[in-house]
Amino acid sequence: MEDKQQIAIISVISNSFLTLIKLVSGVLTGSVSLLSEALHSFGDLLASLIAWGSIKESSKPADKEHQFGHGKFEDMAGFIEAILIIVTALFILYVGFEKLITKNSEFTFQADIAVYIMIFSVAVNFIVARYLLKKGHQTDSNALLGDGYHLMSDVYSSLAVAIGLLAVKFSGFYILDPVIAIIVAVMILKTGITLIKKTGDSLLDSSLPNEDIKIIENVLENYKDSGLSIKTIKTSKSGNIKNIVLVVYLPCSLTLKETHRLCDKIEAKLEAELKNTNVIIHAEPDCKCSKKETCPALR
Repeated sequence: MEDKQQIAIISVISNSFLTLIKLVSGVLTGSVSLLSEALHSFGDLLASLIAWGSIKESSKPADKEHQFGHGKFEDMAGFIEAILIIVTALFILYVGFEKLITKNSEFTFQADIAVYIMIFSVAVNFIVARYLLKKGHQTDSNALLGDGYHLMSDVYSSLAVAIGLLAVKFSGFYILDPVIAIIVAVMILKTGITLIKKTGDSLLDSSLPNEDIKIIENVLENYKDSGLSIKTIKTSKSGNIKNIVLVVYLPCSLTLKETHRLCDKIEAKLEAELKNTNVIIHAEPDCKCSKKETCPALR
């Protein structure tokens, strides 16, 4: 968990630096698209701060008030990040359309400076984003993955701005600047909507992906020779913890000790296959007796 916090701090530092240079450059050049990118980077900074805080909070052990741990803090952080992204996109749309309608072209515009800044921003964000995504997948952290995808969207939007600014430089059509800002805003809005859906699903305890469900079924299939059959499988996710509740049928001839040992094996196998699991197994008797009404296990 300490490693995850340090990774999140790297994102905070890089976003702070990029926000500052984009803001200063946007004010000096008068570029709406560059100012919109400064706002985008500020949104990235807020997202990184939220990710860092949520990782720190989610690392706390289960307590009396949070008996299943604090993993939902990461999911809540991702949801807040998504809202911030959407708000940022809407503001950029407002500024871009206002500039487009009023046709205000009083620029102290220096495209060369703006392009160099955007290329530098692309390089920094690409390196940090790839690092965050790699570590996010390794640690199964929604907060790091959300921050990484957020930064990767910044890479694409920054590239779009750089290309557009070059078009402004060579064509002289300054109207392209607010048009680019609007295009960037739409890209940011799309990212926000995608993130809000993903994190919302986690907060609402949606089930694990179909691939994970298939793995669970395959693990249980390996124990069918012990007389096991599946009644229900229920799953959800809290942070990086995969919650799995199984109701299975087992032969009534098994003793409590034998049933407990079998359930331990299943839990260990699921942990080996899926990692970070919290498994609860409820076993029900599957009577094979000729006269079920007299079976001692069902009395």
